[in-house]
Amino acid sequence: MTKSILVADDNLDIITSIELLLAEYDYIVSSVTTPVALLNIIKTSHFDLILMDLNYQLDSTSGQEGLTLLANIRDISDVPVVVMTGWATVELAITALQQGANDFIQKPWQNEHLVNSIETQLALSSSQQLSKKLTVENQHLRNKLEAMSCKVIAQSVPMKNLLAQIEQLRESNSSILLTGENGTGKTLLARYIHLHSQRTQQPFVSINMGAVADGVFESELFGHKKGAFTGALGNRKGRFELAQHGTLFLDEIGNTPLSQQAKLLSVIEEKTFTPVGDNQIHNADIRIICATNVNLANAIAEGQFRQDLFYRLNTIELHIPSLRERKEDIVPLVENMLEKLIDEHDFAPIRLSSAAMEKLQNHHWPGNIRELNHCIERAVFMSQNNVIDAQHLHIIQDIQASQGPLSDSQALPIDLTLDELERQAIIERLKYFSGNVKKTATSLGLSRSGYYRRIEKFNL
Repeated sequence: MTKSILVADDNLDIITSIELLLAEYDYIVSSVTTPVALLNIIKTSHFDLILMDLNYQLDSTSGQEGLTLLANIRDISDVPVVVMTGWATVELAITALQQGANDFIQKPWQNEHLVNSIETQLALSSSQQLSKKLTVENQHLRNKLEAMSCKVIAQSVPMKNLLAQIEQLRESNSSILLTGENGTGKTLLARYIHLHSQRTQQPFVSINMGAVADGVFESELFGHKKGAFTGALGNRKGRFELAQHGTLFLDEIGNTPLSQQAKLLSVIEEKTFTPVGDNQIHNADIRIICATNVNLANAIAEGQFRQDLFYRLNTIELHIPSLRERKEDIVPLVENMLEKLIDEHDFAPIRLSSAAMEKLQNHHWPGNIRELNHCIERAVFMSQNNVIDAQHLHIIQDIQASQGPLSDSQALPIDLTLDELERQAIIERLKYFSGNVKKTATSLGLSRSGYYRRIEKFNL
């Protein structure tokens, strides 16, 4: 494709010489003789490159007039600019390049040098435009894939109502608090809200607040400068900076150490933060979404959570129903899980028998969707002839506290592994303490870090 070049010089002889030279290379050449004419024409016409003098009628030697013109061009366009002058100095060349010129040519020029500069800048510009195009296309593809992986199943009335609420919030930037039991899909819903908001093209960053130790809290959330403390070997961006213009998801917000809640409140209120060891204040243009399975009202009453922080976080509160409250979603959820597993492992199609489906429908699901996913994944590998039957579903029965001590007939299945017993113990204890992580960990004799290691291990 033929490239178009705009030449700007107040000397008509120079313009003619350049036109004759570039005609040999099949460039389309246009010309102007004043800065005003140049600025006017680039507002209405497209050019692939500008070749311009730095000295015009108002200024014969300093190049200042051309530098001002260059700055005005950069306010309008990012088209490559090659500047020329007969009064060249090192200082002038450096200044021109700093202010946005792509190359600097001294008059009188050598034809080969001038043509080589033009060809080089056109090639670089084409490469940059292709790179930008690919970046945009890749971002659209990532967004599309993310949206596909963020599919929310909603055939039950409670989930339809929840998605209707989220749709109403599409134009809102208000903070959202997601509540619900462990395993109900709060992280998925947070990402879904982000993808259906005005910030969908911006980052989605998440952090588990209960897993952040006191000693690294500020560094994790706000970042730090090199040398800010022992071990800070380089600058590090915190989650607030990484989520700039996007969404920051604070999972397990109810387990944020009380000693750090005031710092979090300050950042949310002021919408600014300062990395550790830095004096510069950074703006925080982010949307906050939090999630918890802890009853924050009880935590406030017990002095474990700040009431003012709670008010800042729950501008809008959305409750995610448990799986037993949305039985109509079990079948489509299982179908979706099977589809993903089949694609991931390149399996032949797998179906569930009616007996297996009945067993799934009748289970209480204390671990919610996470437990269902674990059950289906195991069943896929245990199934035979591409059919999952009831016997392949390794479901640990939900033992109600009201049943009292277990009799021999009520004992847990004897084929459970130690890991499966430990996993079930954690699920039951969490349920007993209404999702309170601190009480659960204490009752199990686990430290906070030990508890979270097991949560990660068992995909809870």
